[in-house]
Amino acid sequence: MANRILIVDDAAFMRMMIRDILTKNGYEVVGEAQDGAQAVEKYKELKPDLITMDITMPEMDGISALKEIKKLDANAKVIMCSAMGQQAMVIDAIQAGAKDFIVKPFQADRVIEAIKKTLG
Repeated sequence: MANRILIVDDAAFMRMMIRDILTKNGYEVVGEAQDGAQAVEKYKELKPDLITMDITMPEMDGISALKEIKKLDANAKVIMCSAMGQQAMVIDAIQAGAKDFIVKPFQADRVIEAIKKTLG
């Protein structure tokens, strides 16, 4: 059975890029969210196997959303997506429980490698 993934990014074209990489590699994208608050709601609703979470978003950023999701489910698997130069935020995210991170612009092989590693 395909692993179910939730994609969180405020940019629709970024979500589309990740969705494309994932579906081509046999993963099932069960939902998308465009900010952290939506991500938390969708997590409760969809119970995905993994989340790709953008760090910088309006309303609620990715790190706050990560912390909320970890409160709901300590075993939640989250991979952060960051732009270049967000190292400090990436460190915060890993400390808050993110499993890995991928840097934009996305490289398909790196995305898949991170997901395979995280899903074990």
